[in-house]
Amino acid sequence: MLKELIQEGYGVKEDLNCAETILYAANQVYHLNLNSDSLKLAATFGGGMGIESVWGVLAGSLMVLGRLFIKETAHKHPEIKELSKELFDTFQKEMGDILCKPLKNNREKEKLV
Repeated sequence: MLKELIQEGYGVKEDLNCAETILYAANQVYHLNLNSDSLKLAATFGGGMGIESVWGVLAGSLMVLGRLFIKETAHKHPEIKELSKELFDTFQKEMGDILCKPLKNNREKEKLV
């Protein structure tokens, strides 16, 4: 359901960056009950944290995993590291990279074809 919402263009009309799009959409789909102040936490992760580093989609996804699986602190839930690694490994395999700059460049090339 989240995938479909994103594929339908969720976040474009709302002018959300990639990290915000994931967190806002997941909040809606998974009923995370995040308020507007909590949702703002994703704002600085777009554009690869503003420096074309790790793609904001992954940062937003990590926030969702934290909200879904952490009851207290990460140190009390070591399985979050395994979930995070699985997310990054799967993303790398499917997308070819985890960094914003090469992924953006690939998307721009695809638009030209």
